[in-house]
Amino acid sequence: MARVRRNKSYKLAKIYDRRSRELPFNADVTEVEVDNPLALDSGEKILAIRSIRGDPLGRLRAHHQIDEAQYLGGRAFQNDWERAERGPQAMDPTREYVDGARTREPVTESQRQAVLRLNRVERELGTDGAALVHDVLILGLTMDQIAVRRAVRTQRWNDYFARRFRECLDRLALVYGFATATGAQRAERRG
Repeated sequence: MARVRRNKSYKLAKIYDRRSRELPFNADVTEVEVDNPLALDSGEKILAIRSIRGDPLGRLRAHHQIDEAQYLGGRAFQNDWERAERGPQAMDPTREYVDGARTREPVTESQRQAVLRLNRVERELGTDGAALVHDVLILGLTMDQIAVRRAVRTQRWNDYFARRFRECLDRLALVYGFATATGAQRAERRG
């Protein structure tokens, strides 16, 4: 009986590539570096594709319009907002039914800290800056949509809102500790 020959060696087999080759026609993605969930050593990174279609902060970061400190400050604001938000909640079928009255869940310490940080952010940004940051980071509005909401529809206003939003991100980076104040900024805050 003849022996079967193998054409390829197992040692020379290529590593399986898990990257997607085909994307939907309207996909808006960027490559990001994330921790490898299958790594044996901690801290190993891999490249992944992340959708930035509904994420204005991710889009700004992907197009190099904001830096890392501004990005992290915006993400910290979003995290605090989600933690502090206590909006409509679904009925919990595991809880005992008592005449339709629901007891309020107690405020946790993390929620309380998030509300305190959000109050400080609002003081630092001012009313207009806090509203602008909320519109972009929480509601996901573009500068055009913000201009329409405020009844100003020129490119000059769009540029102003974009510049003001970056200033607010700078202030968020300072408040959350991702950046340090320069000498001019310290003098401005004192005065």
